[in-house]
Amino acid sequence: MTEKNNTKSLIKTVSLTPPSLQDNTADAERLIMAMKSHLKTNAVDIDLYLLRELPVLLRKWNYNVRCIFLKDRSRWILTGITNSTDTTPIAGMAVDLGTTKVVLRIIDLSTDQILAEATFDNPQIALGPDILTRIHYSDQDEGLKKINRLIIDGLNQMIEKLCGSCNIKPDNIYAVSVAGNTAMTHFFMGLNPHWIIREPYIPVVNKPGLIKAKELGININPLARVIIFPNVGSYFGGDLIAGILFSGIYKKEDISILVDIGTNAEVLLGNKHWLVACAGAAGPALEGGVTKMGMLAGPGVIDRITIDPATFNIKAHTIDDEPPKGICGSGLIDLAACLFLYGIIDIRGKFVPSMCGNRLKKDKDDMKYYVVVPANESGTGSDLTISQADLDSLIRSKAAMYTILETITSSVGMSLKDLSTFYVAGTFGSYINPKSAISIGMLPDLPIDSYKSLGNSSLGGATMAITSDCLNEINNIRDRITYLELNVNQEFMNRFSAAKFLPHTDISLFPSVQPQRHQGTRIII
Repeated sequence: MTEKNNTKSLIKTVSLTPPSLQDNTADAERLIMAMKSHLKTNAVDIDLYLLRELPVLLRKWNYNVRCIFLKDRSRWILTGITNSTDTTPIAGMAVDLGTTKVVLRIIDLSTDQILAEATFDNPQIALGPDILTRIHYSDQDEGLKKINRLIIDGLNQMIEKLCGSCNIKPDNIYAVSVAGNTAMTHFFMGLNPHWIIREPYIPVVNKPGLIKAKELGININPLARVIIFPNVGSYFGGDLIAGILFSGIYKKEDISILVDIGTNAEVLLGNKHWLVACAGAAGPALEGGVTKMGMLAGPGVIDRITIDPATFNIKAHTIDDEPPKGICGSGLIDLAACLFLYGIIDIRGKFVPSMCGNRLKKDKDDMKYYVVVPANESGTGSDLTISQADLDSLIRSKAAMYTILETITSSVGMSLKDLSTFYVAGTFGSYINPKSAISIGMLPDLPIDSYKSLGNSSLGGATMAITSDCLNEINNIRDRITYLELNVNQEFMNRFSAAKFLPHTDISLFPSVQPQRHQGTRIII
């Protein structure tokens, strides 16, 4: 991961010479002069709120104080002062503002120690499970106000709870960083997202910068600032900028690629000299969202699948080893890979009845479906199945994913085999088996050790934003990115059609994929 500057550079302890008849410098100027020397800067700002408190606080603490700063471009902003002998943690908070899940992390800014962390369901789900539905809801009377209030109230409740768990007060939080997609950032700030989804797809703002927490309704220290990660456009948001910061791609000589699969598949390609990005609709199916048994990763959800080569019995691993009750994206990709490699589905993704045995059934509409986990083994008491329609949707999504990758690399005159490192971000990236994804032609056939999981890179980048002096770096990353619009790319659909086979119509692109050859009916329950 990218090296971080020590957070102590954002916290300065200073002993001021008290005023006298011989030195009648004003309190604020006295503090600012000392800070300019410490920070080696000509620009230090103090809020009116703090100016009103400053005379009492300086005298109360005998002019010995700890100062907490954030740097905004060339200016340093004083976001709080405490007694130099105070041992209460000076805290910051990083937020991964996801469409489905929100993750909060509280950090001691003096030590970089994580004090508490928690995840909660985004309360906006009650108004719509996806971004598009929520944007339409925000167009209604009071809709935007309600959708904004839901996320702000949800954050405040979790802040109170987390602070209690690590024995601090919300007032001890002096800096917050928020990384989310463009629409979530708009909801968070109470900005109208109407034009994000309408041609020519224009956000209200791409660089929100630093905003006072109290202006956003966040119940922490009244002087605290919120760092909101910038967007590149409507479909490439601050969560990806945070991921780029966390991965360090923008500092490397070798060319790497970063993929984050969520609501959309968002991709960044480049190195220290250039960065190109694009986004496309490939996410929901690859997260398991299109199957009847699809679920987000959690206890009892299938995250890995293998097939016994001797008996063809399916072995499903679940998170926390609970009885299976659904499947997430990584499990779905494992399942598709196993079905293909063992001849249970053909290159078009269609079931091969002679290889399915009594696991293959039909519903009342004559739709074929395959029993992955029988009712007597599932945690729901019902069969967990995948239908032909589910497989068709998965193949379209995997084809879109591969086509996005192929298109972005070809746009700069290179091929996928030229990549040195392939970063996979998010929860999906933590669980995915690259070998399975390669087997179905979703990811390129690169050496397995070139694939690196970043985990929650959005949260990692948000953490870096408040634990190091990198706000200028964040804006520089954003400004360096060239965004490739796939909607007007003529080659995309041609490549997409070729990728709608397992693993691909051009099998030379996937030399490591070797389907097993079996004869006869082998699958039994």
